[in-house]
Formats: sequence, C-alpha cells, structure tokens
Amino acid sequence: MTAKVLLVDDDREVREALGQTLELADLAPILAGSYLAAKDHISPRFDGVIVTDIRMPGRDGFHLLERAREIDAELPVILLTGEGDIPMAVRAMEQGAHGFLEKPCDPKALVATVRQALDLRAEVLAQRRAHAASVTGDAAARMLVGRSAQAEAMRMQARAIARARAEALVCGPPGSGTSKVAEVIHLLSASARAPFVKRAGAALDEAGLAAALEEAGDGTLYLDEIATLPPGTQYALLDRLEQGGARPRVIGGSTRDPGAEAEAGRLNPELYWRLDLMRVTIPALRERPDDIPVLFRHYVAQACEQANLPMPEIGPELTARLMASDWPGNARALTSVAMRVAMGLDPGLDAPAATEEEPGLAEQLARVERSLLIEALRRHGGHATRTAEALKLPRKTFYDKLARHELRAEEYRRD
Repeated sequence: MTAKVLLVDDDREVREALGQTLELADLAPILAGSYLAAKDHISPRFDGVIVTDIRMPGRDGFHLLERAREIDAELPVILLTGEGDIPMAVRAMEQGAHGFLEKPCDPKALVATVRQALDLRAEVLAQRRAHAASVTGDAAARMLVGRSAQAEAMRMQARAIARARAEALVCGPPGSGTSKVAEVIHLLSASARAPFVKRAGAALDEAGLAAALEEAGDGTLYLDEIATLPPGTQYALLDRLEQGGARPRVIGGSTRDPGAEAEAGRLNPELYWRLDLMRVTIPALRERPDDIPVLFRHYVAQACEQANLPMPEIGPELTARLMASDWPGNARALTSVAMRVAMGLDPGLDAPAATEEEPGLAEQLARVERSLLIEALRRHGGHATRTAEALKLPRKTFYDKLARHELRAEEYRRD
C-alpha cells in the first residue's frame, strides 16, 4: 500500500516533529516548508496524500488545496488548523478538503486520519490502473488516435459495439475513415481471428454479396456507402440478416446521413433500421482541433516507418498552419500532408480550401494560439516555468492563456 505523505508546514520544529511521528508509524513523509516547495510533488500519479498547515506566509494551505484539486480532484488533502481556524477549515472542507486536524496534533489521531486517507488514495489509484489496463493498447487505442472528448467517445462507442456483436453503422464525413473504425470494431470483438472483408456498396450485386458473406464466414463484412447498394442487393442483404443462423456481422458505412438516405428512397428503410441497432459517428477534424497535431504526428511517424525515413521536426509554425486549416478532406487529407512532410516536401498548406463554415479571424487565431501552447508544453514536459520562459510570456499572462484555452500544464508532464 502507498505510504507517502506530503507534509507542509512553515514551522520547522512542528514539521520535523510531525514527520517523526509519521516515520514511527512506518509511513514515508516528504517534508516541505512552503507552497513553492510542495507544489512540484503533486501530480495525478502521486501515490500519497497531503497534510498541510492552513496559515503559511505567501501562498497558504488554501492555495495548495486549490492546486491539488486542479491537478487531481481525488487526491486527499488534510488541513492542520490552529486555534480559531475552525471556520476556515470548514470552508476548506466545502472546497474539497478530505479532513482537518487541530494543532497541536494528537499523534494517534494524525496517524489514523492519514492511514484512512492513504487507503482511499490506494483504492482510487487501483481503480485507475484497472481501467487503464482494460483499454490501453487495444485496437481502439492504437488505431483511433486522438485526445479530445470526441475521440474518446468514438473509441468507447466502438468498444461497446464490439462487445454486443450487433449489426451497426459507421457514419462520418468524407475522408474520415469509416472502414478503419469498422475494422477496429472487428478487432475488438470475439471474432477478431475470423476474416474482416470490405466491399464497396455500389459495385456489389446479389452474387457478389453472397460471395462476400461466405468469405467473411464468422467474421465481419463491411459494406462501404451502404446506400449505394443496388436495390436488389439491399433486399438480398435484408433477407439474409432476417434469416438468422451462422453468418458474419454486417457493418454498413456511410458518409451521408443514412436516415435521410432511407427517407429519400435510396436506402431500404427496413435495412436501415436493421443496421442502425448501434452506430459510431466519426466527428470531422474541424470539430476536434485538439486532435489535429496528435493525428498529424501519428501519420508522419507511420509514413517515416514505412519508407524507412528519419522523423522530421514538426515545429510550431507548421502546427499553427495545420490548426488554421479547415480540413474538408478530414483524416485522408491530413494523411496526404503528413506523407509530403515525411518525404521532405512542402506540405502545401498556404491556401487551405474555403468552406461555407470557414472560421473567422478570431477563431483561427485562437486555434493557432492554443496549438502553440500545446506544442510548447509538450516540448518542455509540462513544466510551466520553462514553457512560459520559452514563449517569452509573464507567468500571469501564461496562466491566463492556459485557463482561456482550458489547458493544464500537468497533463503534459512526462513520466
């Protein structure tokens, strides 16, 4: 079990006495005399708890509590209060403190409170490790790259469909990679060792459908642009789905709204409802700009590995140009640019294609500023001071910009 205790008190004698009490209880105190000395020990991976005095010169225990809550809302913080500080402690409890002890601390009460908080911390970290083990490294994590909330929702949808083994639809704008998501569903399913067969809907007649179903066996048949299947093939597919028995799972792909296609008569309504038991929707790149730099690095690395080329430097200027583009071609267009960069060619981003929903100047500048902040944080391992210095920004301005763009420096720290 974890035994670390970050003990913060500006009074050296009190700090050392409390530290000795914790050591005698076989705990591992980390002594700090101020907010500044303590703050760098706090991270989402910190496998301990915090015990801090409220009244300290400069940034006090409230500031340390606030920082801990920002970094990890489940990190227990125990406050030490002097006489007359009880109202302050109650207010801190309302702000998320785990508990408080009145000074001078009774050694038994201190150890008991710390052990209870450590048990809670150990349980939280164990749950996180179990969750990470359940998803890290699976096909969704490897193949559906992105850090945005939309990307995570897409991965979770794919995992849910894979477990259900139901018919499904994968929808997304042109170039978004519907077939890749269908393959991820297949690889996550119990039929991952069986064949994954892809067919273009427009070119598939009834005989071709029968052959594809047979080839897929107990695996998965992916039908791209499901609404372009000839009417006779749609009826044959529906009939096969309704027969039951041993057959592959069928996943339909569409870059158009399949419901609208059914209303327009291009997609058999009964087939549509049969396939729309579950659905994955791939968001356009313009809807998740945070994923653009991550995906681009991933595609460049893939291209370099395939062509045995060294990984080029991807500087902030290129990242800014990537973020300023609207990407109507989505992942496919981003992949093409990544291949050009991998080969040392000009990325060709000087004049991105305009769209009806082209962002205004203020939005484009905000995207660029956010991307530059992310790249700088990544280069400096999430170290706020070094990042602010590299960007030549005063610390307050730097933190204001992080808050404006909903960024946290600690999320970019390296292990």
